Amino acid sequence: MTRILVVDDEPQLLRALRINLVARHYEVAVAADGGSALRQAADWHPDLVILDLGLPDIDGVDVICGLRGWTSIPIIVLSGRAGSQDKIDALDAGADDYVTKPFGIDELLARVRAVSRRSAVREAEPASVRIGDHVVDLSGKTVSGGTRLTPTEWHLLEILVRNPGKLVSQRQLLAEVWGENYVRETHYLRQYLAQLRRKLERDPARPVHLITEPGMGYRFHP
Repeated sequence: MTRILVVDDEPQLLRALRINLVARHYEVAVAADGGSALRQAADWHPDLVILDLGLPDIDGVDVICGLRGWTSIPIIVLSGRAGSQDKIDALDAGADDYVTKPFGIDELLARVRAVSRRSAVREAEPASVRIGDHVVDLSGKTVSGGTRLTPTEWHLLEILVRNPGKLVSQRQLLAEVWGENYVRETHYLRQYLAQLRRKLERDPARPVHLITEPGMGYRFHP
């Protein structure tokens, strides 16, 4: 049974999430602040964490950093903050996805299922993926049909396809591909993703695999 730790300082929301998750056969523990969450995670070893960013003692981003110091379990962030910067900071700290408050329980459950699936297959990384009419061989670094990718295009594509469905932040992509000194050069990403779509998507103007999350980052949809 999948074990989920839910961290939020709103008692009514905690109760509602516990009831809904238990009804779907998840094993659930709850914590009302960041300190309790870190202790509970260390003692109970959950399979997934649902984490509110606005906690009374420790900022949610710091809780993510604390968890990422020893575990790679999926973390879904709950954010009631209007701006996107908090979400970006959470993703850069190691969160796997986010849901904006108020949210529907069905949406949250879908995110839980999605990150659980990604976690289950993370160890068995794909040797190849299909994007549109092309088969991308990740080990051989080739694309069917004689399509050629530059080294930078390959690096970007590999990061995305090895994290299927996950929102990868702009900062993470820029830091991994170009280095920490380039984390503000978001136009690099726009340019290179446009190139990848022209080469790989059936309709580059309406991509279905290499998706932009405006102001946040990018996702690969298999």
